[in-house]
Amino acid sequence: MKKEAITVQSVDRALHIIEILQQIPQGLGVTELSNRLDVSKSTAHRLLMSLYNKGFVQQDIQTEKYMLGLKFIEVGQVVSDNLDIRKIASPYLHRLTEITGETAHLAIMDKHEIVYIDKLESNATIRMFSNVGKRAALHCTGIGKSIFAFLPDEKIEEIIAETGLKKYTEKTLTTKEAMWENIQLIRKRGYSIDDEEHESGIKCAAAPIFNHHHEVIAGISVAGPIMRVTEEKLEMMAKEVLEASNELSNLLGRKENSKNSLTALS
Repeated sequence: MKKEAITVQSVDRALHIIEILQQIPQGLGVTELSNRLDVSKSTAHRLLMSLYNKGFVQQDIQTEKYMLGLKFIEVGQVVSDNLDIRKIASPYLHRLTEITGETAHLAIMDKHEIVYIDKLESNATIRMFSNVGKRAALHCTGIGKSIFAFLPDEKIEEIIAETGLKKYTEKTLTTKEAMWENIQLIRKRGYSIDDEEHESGIKCAAAPIFNHHHEVIAGISVAGPIMRVTEEKLEMMAKEVLEASNELSNLLGRKENSKNSLTALS
């Protein structure tokens, strides 16, 4: 038991070193690390050598400081390659449909459009029509706007210039001025609303999903017919979808302190 306890303590200390170096890209020396860990210099050096031999830390020859090693690029790529956003998001689609009673969607952007990659139908008799694999516009769907709004400004301008702002209903935003005003509101709130802008009779609340670089990679939404989606229910849908998107973004590595905050619908 004593040996096991020592081993676990060593692992814990090694992981603590990784966490410390993650926050200090320029690196730290053995003395600084031993002080932060509250261990002797010899103990800190042994831990560093174990991490160094496996490629998890490297040493600057000139400063003799230790920093994270290239092994983390390899490990990070493997993790990234094995992340299936549909699998990760599936429980959240179920939760959203259960809570709201409406259809939940997951979508990504492809070639200036969104593509629905997963959905969970509402059990209600009257519901919106959508298919996995269906493509739709960025500027007028709830889930499209949730992605569109968090792209870099220059990318948004490029897409508007190339695709225009096609009118789908009487409520579609078709001018750059109106689109940018809506984008600023979405960025402030953290979620988007489709108020019959793509399909008459359908309202939707959606929010973006970010990766560990804080880049928008997908969107999640809840949509339903206007006969059920009152203003009060739409506010509830927005709250739930934003909560789901924040949790998903954090699962994908985004830092907690960068998440959006919910504000009241105006």
